[in-house]
Amino acid sequence: MNILLISLLGCLVVALPSASAQKVKWCVKTQKELDKCKHLATKSPDLECFRQPSITDCIKSIEKGEVDAVTVDGQHVYFGGLKPYELRPIIAEKNKKESCYAVAVVKPDTQFSIKDLKGKRSCHGCYQTSGGWNLPIGSLVKDRIIDWDGPDDMPLEKAVSQFFSRSCVPGISKAEYPNLCAACQGDCLCQFTPCLEALQCLKKGDGDVAFICQGAIQMYIPENERRDYQLLCTDGTRKEVDQYKDCHLGKEPARAVIAHKDADSQHIYKVLGQIPDSDLFDAFGEKDLIFSDSTSGLVELPKSTDSFLYLKQDYYETMHALKAGTPPAPATDRKIQWCTISHAEQQKCDSLQIPRMECRRASSVEECIQKVMRKEADAFAADGGQVYIAGKCGLVPAMVEQYIEQSCPDGGDTSTYSVVAVVRKDSGVTWSKLRGKKSCHTGLNRNAGWKVPDSVICGKTPDCLYTFFSKGCAPGADPASTMCELCKGSGKAVGDESKCKASSAEIYYGYDGAFRCLAEKTGDVAFIKHSIVGDYTDGKGPDWAKQLKADDFELICPQSPDKTFKYSEFDACHLAKVPAHAVVTREDVRGDVVSILMDAQASKPNLFKSEGERNLLFSDSTKCLQKYTKSLEEFLTKTYKDMIEKTFETGKGVPDLVKVCTFDSTLSS
Repeated sequence: MNILLISLLGCLVVALPSASAQKVKWCVKTQKELDKCKHLATKSPDLECFRQPSITDCIKSIEKGEVDAVTVDGQHVYFGGLKPYELRPIIAEKNKKESCYAVAVVKPDTQFSIKDLKGKRSCHGCYQTSGGWNLPIGSLVKDRIIDWDGPDDMPLEKAVSQFFSRSCVPGISKAEYPNLCAACQGDCLCQFTPCLEALQCLKKGDGDVAFICQGAIQMYIPENERRDYQLLCTDGTRKEVDQYKDCHLGKEPARAVIAHKDADSQHIYKVLGQIPDSDLFDAFGEKDLIFSDSTSGLVELPKSTDSFLYLKQDYYETMHALKAGTPPAPATDRKIQWCTISHAEQQKCDSLQIPRMECRRASSVEECIQKVMRKEADAFAADGGQVYIAGKCGLVPAMVEQYIEQSCPDGGDTSTYSVVAVVRKDSGVTWSKLRGKKSCHTGLNRNAGWKVPDSVICGKTPDCLYTFFSKGCAPGADPASTMCELCKGSGKAVGDESKCKASSAEIYYGYDGAFRCLAEKTGDVAFIKHSIVGDYTDGKGPDWAKQLKADDFELICPQSPDKTFKYSEFDACHLAKVPAHAVVTREDVRGDVVSILMDAQASKPNLFKSEGERNLLFSDSTKCLQKYTKSLEEFLTKTYKDMIEKTFETGKGVPDLVKVCTFDSTLSS
């Protein structure tokens, strides 16, 4: 009896997961969408359908946890990403047709630029559509061409009606805003061909400019007549109508599925993947039902994608202007916000009291990159690998650390440094005998300590450093891995939470930490910057290094696998030459950042000194900062970029932030 009962209970336990599989609650807005959703649920039993009156109600329901997901356009990706909702796009539509580029079309015999639109007559596609209203009006507000102080001052529609002498904005309330319907020939309703109506309004002379999607030009204007029209560009120039990619007021991102910031996006994507495309993208006789009719597939977005990163800066700022009004003009004496990544860095930054500089805290370099992109911070210092990631996100190097006194401030070439493999003299360790030894690394995915040796040793073999060495210390690695075995943490008792942390709390972290790991005979080889041996020996180092002699250390390298070299012979024996650390910023504040830092290094003798911890804000070995004016590609060099990208193949893959920043949210196939 007991055996039978136990067997039955066992069957129940096995059966429970499939009976209680997590359902994905999809939000729809209309009865037609609900009917389609219920049909889709017959193809994927983990899908449930819930109807709400509007997209806004769906967003509120997701934030409350009542439903899981909804498909929206760009403006609602923006709205859903705002507080208190903080929803994020998790899946994007891939489209068969090109995304909408909002363009301003004019006749070539007119002389005005986009900055001269005040008092002109305007023709629009439908009210609150991308090409007809949201992108062009948002862009004009963002660029301070339409001066609007926000909804507390007056409705945006009223500001637009006062800006243009007369308009035709189909779909707007004629009773409420008569001037926005004054140029219309009919009843100001949104027709089936709104862009055609806007072009007709321009062609007949009822308007001076037409705001439409570029697709209408190809659709409605014969090729031999396109020379009769031009586009107004945001820089004040004009271009031919087929040059819309270089002359537009914004482009609409692909529609996306948005969900709670903590949603299991993989599960939602999997549930949709159970449904055949022929059902998923069928409009069932309607138009754009749940998904766009032109959708050819769905793309799962990288994990760190949020509304800003998905929409990209220009579209995001355009939507912000459309909702909040004209942004204030930049102050002539603006302060820059320096991004710090630890309590110790924040303390040093605050204590420097640099005029026109404030300090903002982040948890990592990756968060600093995002803060600078969002204009929540302006600058930070980073190593070459981090500069590579920042560059993929549109940031630029503004100043470079110089490690040679004679080259300061602008007396020589921009600094590079050599990555070297250091061993103790007479240890018997050579490059050919390196396998199976114990290794000391500055940190997981750091330049000198990981990326370079990974590229040189592993080639195309994934994660081989974990098996190539018997054990090691690479702060930031999985605590359970062999690459944390040699780490010491703060040097306190067993169970120290600092052990293997990628911060100065781990005494084997960073250049000097990896060298200390070698000097204390914990490891057999240290991968560090070439200058570290000289900087930390012969009485120049901290207390733990006071007795160390530079000649007690040697270099090994693959160029001469059976030899060792003096520590000073790094030109003959190194793993790679890599760019110096650089100050990263946005192009729009580059000049301010350079000016403030040039003044700071002239007046703050402790700018490159760290108290208590190491390499705070800048490398301690920095002699000065040099202004950098060349391109990102020249700074990184092709050889170094190739090395970084090879580590993406052999390590954990392309960093998530690189995936997000290089993702094309227009997704036209």
